[in-house]
Amino acid sequence: MGKRIEREKKTISCMIRLYQRRCPDARDEGEHYQALNIYADKRLDKCVFGEEKPACKQCPVHCYQPAKREEMKQIMRWAGPRMLWRHPILTIRHLLDDRRPAPELPEKYRPKK
Repeated sequence: MGKRIEREKKTISCMIRLYQRRCPDARDEGEHYQALNIYADKRLDKCVFGEEKPACKQCPVHCYQPAKREEMKQIMRWAGPRMLWRHPILTIRHLLDDRRPAPELPEKYRPKK
C-alpha cells in the first residue's frame, strides 16, 4: 500500500475512534466500530483509483454499501471539526486531499460502448 492510502486509513481510524469515544450519539458496542473500520480499510485497499484516489465525497464510484456510507458521513460530519484539535496534520492533509479533482475512471472500469 502507498502512503496516501495508509494516511487515509489512519485518518478514518482516528475519526471513528473519536466519534466512538466522545459523541453522545455513538453506540455502546465497540465491535460495531471496529467492524466499520475494517470495512473502510478494505474499501480503501480495493479503491479503483489507488494512490490517485479523490476524497470519497467527490468520487464517481461509491464503493460503500448505502447504510455504511450514511454512517460514515455522520461520523465524518461529527468528528471532522474536532479532528483539527486532536490531529491537526492529518486534518489539514485530508482537507487538501478534498480539494483534489477526481481523476478519470481507469480504462478497465469504464462502461463498454
